[in-house]
Amino acid sequence: MQAIFETLFDVVYLITVVTLGFIMIKRSEGNKQYLLFGIMAVTLGFGDAFHLVPRAVALCTTGLDNYIAPLGIGKLITSITMTIFYVLMYYAYRERYSVSGKSSLTISVWALAIARIILCLFPQNGWTSADAPLAWGIYRNIPFTILGIIIVVLYYRASRNDKAFRWMYLSIIISFACYIPVVLFADSIPIIGMLMIPKTCAYVWSVLIAFNAQRRNI
Repeated sequence: MQAIFETLFDVVYLITVVTLGFIMIKRSEGNKQYLLFGIMAVTLGFGDAFHLVPRAVALCTTGLDNYIAPLGIGKLITSITMTIFYVLMYYAYRERYSVSGKSSLTISVWALAIARIILCLFPQNGWTSADAPLAWGIYRNIPFTILGIIIVVLYYRASRNDKAFRWMYLSIIISFACYIPVVLFADSIPIIGMLMIPKTCAYVWSVLIAFNAQRRNI
């Protein structure tokens, strides 16, 4: 039952975000804001596919224990593409709200993103190991969480008078609120892994907010 439900959920999710992303890219017509949101959605979908596709194959065949290496490599790729996702979201924010300057903020965003990616590439993460160390899961997520907090604050402040994007910050908060417990406790309490479902839904919500704003040309 888990294999069927989870596989169907993941297939619908991946097809949805990638399709919406390509539609936004096609309809952007010089509007850099929606071009960025479209690239952001496609990056999200293709990046997550590297982890979700091997997971679906594992669940539908011989089990997760026999796919540790592919799943680990998929997690590594997903971790990097998710970092890129938030960098793109930052630049989409700058475009939507006509933000110029603030070089120190931009440097901070890039520094956190690069730090996160470098930490992900350390062999100590044990991506292909069945006993990946929790400590490195925490280390690599420190700059990622700070980056997420920055994006939340920026969208919260900017969208007070932006009806179309007024809940964008909340979708990001939900995604992190569901993601962090999984990082910390999923290995010892497997049921915590179920939080990845609302986390995924929160990302779809983020994409839909941008998609609906573009569709209504606002």
